[in-house]
Amino acid sequence: MFGGWRRLALAIGLPLVLAGSGPAAAQGANISIACGALGVELTLCREAAQRWARQTGNRVSIVNTPNSSSDRFSLYVQLLSSQSADIDVLQIDVVWAGMLASHLADLEEDLGPRVDAMFPALARNNRVKDKLVAVPWYIDAGVLFYRKDLLAKYGFEPPETWDELTGIAAAIQKAEREAGNDRMWGYVFQGKAYEGLTCNVLEWVSSYGGGTFLSSDREITAQNPQARAALSRAASWIGTITPQGVLNYDEEASRGVFQTGNAVFMRNWPYAWALAQGEDSPVKDKVGVIALPHGPEGESAAALGGWQLAVSRYSRHREEAIDLVRYLTSAQVQKERAIRGAYNPTLIALYQDEEVIEANPFFATLYPSFENAVPRPARQAGARYNQVSDAIWRTSYGVLKGDRAPRSALERLTDELDRIAYRARWQ
Repeated sequence: MFGGWRRLALAIGLPLVLAGSGPAAAQGANISIACGALGVELTLCREAAQRWARQTGNRVSIVNTPNSSSDRFSLYVQLLSSQSADIDVLQIDVVWAGMLASHLADLEEDLGPRVDAMFPALARNNRVKDKLVAVPWYIDAGVLFYRKDLLAKYGFEPPETWDELTGIAAAIQKAEREAGNDRMWGYVFQGKAYEGLTCNVLEWVSSYGGGTFLSSDREITAQNPQARAALSRAASWIGTITPQGVLNYDEEASRGVFQTGNAVFMRNWPYAWALAQGEDSPVKDKVGVIALPHGPEGESAAALGGWQLAVSRYSRHREEAIDLVRYLTSAQVQKERAIRGAYNPTLIALYQDEEVIEANPFFATLYPSFENAVPRPARQAGARYNQVSDAIWRTSYGVLKGDRAPRSALERLTDELDRIAYRARWQ
């Protein structure tokens, strides 16, 4: 069953981890699932999948995938394009639904009602052309981490607007440097030229009321005064409250600066909370989490993130694969993952579960960010999303670097998106 996958894995040096449920299930279907690369994510997936196998009399094989999401996507594209049946269930990024939709089974009849009990933004994201292509497993959204001890020390409340964040960051940075910490910065985020920058830019522009670059009917909306104002504000941070090095920061680089105590504010994904609260963290018990700020007349906007479970159209055991997805996305399994691994549930009801909230008090704080999360324009762009995102982060990176003014950059982005749309006709 795994011949093609084994050859592909060996060709790129990818380790393959297969874990069955034992001889008792030898007569059942053998379902393969790619659901995490390492650490607790892989452990939780393996344990839950094997419970399902024991309960149903099937077998399950866990296929280890690359940790890099771009490498994992490339691997999926190669497998699915060849109509390989080597993987039945795939863990996919929230922005891959539109790009992989033609290769994924329609789960509407079996799991549509469950998805309707999840965050609406996720439900909309995973329905492509009236087809439910994946079931949300855990959700992410951009949030603002802040040093609550430093804000209290200098008499500030957490910011609600980007202007407030800029002023508070500058004041505390100045005071802390005068007190001896020359490495203190006001604000860090993901400024590297990659997908993470697209998320940050979407949050800035949307929170200023400037849209999401592509409207729901695929109109190009990049060129507007609010978008220009948002990029101007972000560019003003570089070298003032934000280090020049942020232009090379991804999630972990920005977390490193913040967690060592050298930043007042940080934009990141919720995963950083558990690490900031670790026993060896210099900022343990000094961190707060709130919704991201907004522009003068806009509303807070958090880029939608997270991972879903999908079933390959080419699976030879589609019914069993769908049943495995049903089990893994159940309230029981999502609750376990939330308590043991701090994975944010997609089922809204779990945010009222006392045991979940006790294990993760910040979940209650994050709920509004999840509820109002802004999807990247992946559904609109479909298979062309990578090109669209590439254009967004390249253009924005040039503005942050100081190579181009926001107005001319957005004019150029509009032209580039128009060329992508013309070539693709958005099909």
